[in-house]
Amino acid sequence: MKLAISFLGDEADAPFPPAGEALRDPDGLLAAGGDLSVVRLLNAYRAGAFPWFMPGEPILWWSPDPRCVFLTADLHVPRRLRRELRHSSWRVECDRDFAAVVAGCAAPRDTHGGTWISDEMSAAYAALHAAGHAHSIEVRDGDDALVGGLYGVAIGRMFFAESMFSARDGGSKAALLGLASRLASWGFPVLDAQVASRHLFTLGAKLVRREEFLAIVAALVDRPDVVGGWSGRFGVLPVASLVDS
Repeated sequence: MKLAISFLGDEADAPFPPAGEALRDPDGLLAAGGDLSVVRLLNAYRAGAFPWFMPGEPILWWSPDPRCVFLTADLHVPRRLRRELRHSSWRVECDRDFAAVVAGCAAPRDTHGGTWISDEMSAAYAALHAAGHAHSIEVRDGDDALVGGLYGVAIGRMFFAESMFSARDGGSKAALLGLASRLASWGFPVLDAQVASRHLFTLGAKLVRREEFLAIVAALVDRPDVVGGWSGRFGVLPVASLVDS
């Protein structure tokens, strides 16, 4: 059984260790060190890895097994959520205010006030956004207030979701439904959700073996797609239209 992880050097374009070398306990810990440059982050996602670490820790890279994913054409809308959103005036947009979505995701969610989305992480994903690979999905109400959202990374025709938040009940779920709808229409069949939770399972999340996930990523990241802002491409998607059937 593997007991140690690899430490990444200073070369941002150096390959990641094979995901199969990740630890079983803690599940998926693959490597430490390196940096959060655009090149390194893109290489990580292509290798099926993502960064997650708390302030004061070294940069840690993860590739859990199994992996939690959504099939973008097959999200489930629970009956209660359908009732709540059917007459909603909310709308889903993209890339209007990336920084605000990251800040919403970074806001502490418990009495301890901690968050893994540090200033360092926020800056790294802002750089990915400027490079045309990171995107914010934003749910806004009739007064244009941000009521929820998520952000993640697109490479080729694969989308890797990073974090989501709700300022009002259902905000993050509406963001996920809107994103999945657009991705399905653009030929992005799979959305990575990283680690499973009961909340994600209610929306149709599935678990796949890491080996299967890596094959999916390899097949999709090199498919051609648009690199750059998605605001115009995404348009405005009424939330009620996502649950009107």
